[in-house]
Amino acid sequence: MNRIKDANLNRATEALRVLEEIARFELNDRELSTELKNIRHGLCGFFDAAYDELLNSRDTKNDVGVNILNPTKEKNENRSLEMIFRSNFKRLEQALRVLNEYANLPDKYRYKCYTLEKIMDEKLKMDIKKYLLRDKKLYLVTNSDNFNSDEEFLDRVALAVKSGVSIVQLREKTKPAAKIIEYGRVIRQITSEYGALFIVNDRIDLAQILNADGVHLGQDDIDIKSARKILGEKMIIGISTHKPDDALCAIENGADYLGVGPVYKTPTKPKREAAGLEYLGWAAQNVEIPFFAIGAIDNNTIDEVIANGAKRVAVVRAIMNSQNIEKTVKEFLEKLN
Repeated sequence: MNRIKDANLNRATEALRVLEEIARFELNDRELSTELKNIRHGLCGFFDAAYDELLNSRDTKNDVGVNILNPTKEKNENRSLEMIFRSNFKRLEQALRVLNEYANLPDKYRYKCYTLEKIMDEKLKMDIKKYLLRDKKLYLVTNSDNFNSDEEFLDRVALAVKSGVSIVQLREKTKPAAKIIEYGRVIRQITSEYGALFIVNDRIDLAQILNADGVHLGQDDIDIKSARKILGEKMIIGISTHKPDDALCAIENGADYLGVGPVYKTPTKPKREAAGLEYLGWAAQNVEIPFFAIGAIDNNTIDEVIANGAKRVAVVRAIMNSQNIEKTVKEFLEKLN
């Protein structure tokens, strides 16, 4: 029985520590962090008198459960913050229930954790987009028009993600909805496997069908507030901006990130004049939400773009048409990092 108590005390306090770090460093919530810390210390205090007895009962070498693998954890090597949060709360609650049965641990600990789980879940849902975007620096926007086959196009997207691209936007202006859905299902699988974000250009309906992480809108598309009513708070909404007024309006209306550009004239948007380095510099000084410089950014222009304040870039041809995608992605990331 002492081995059961020892194992579940360790399990509960370890889970509490993980959750405490989420509250402290991800949510920046002093009150939640303090409550979780107090529960952890309370548990340790409850078993303090039995510490030596529990420690002496520990027999990790002969524990038949040590080498039983967790198939869920193995499958999700790139686990999201949300997954870490949920799995550790369930781990905590299960351990507390065992301690309640085997050590008469008071119910107050378990009930308190049920309440904290709900509170933290609500806070994470409000904050998750900021977390998802904060370390994303290289954004690929697709264009399948110049490839000989769907397989070649999708293989290049997969290689880009595998090499380090952290956001993929499915932007296929000349393709019918059925083909976009076909591409999207494959790209959703690829991005999920490697922990990248999947964004759909323009089409809110297709973003929902494909379970995308978000949509990217243009200045002439549906407005952000209307999109939010359809998509809810959890889905990411980005928008292209071409001047300071566009950026300020987008931020006021709740955009999660901005596209800033085109920095240089690009054939991807032949009717759009370059916004130039001046607008990029303004965004670097005035925009607090994540923004991605876009527009003819390649290995010849990336240094100038970074020098003018860009920390994140979105590219199309530089990656999609690269002769060596792995090398190109690596070079971009080295400069951005």
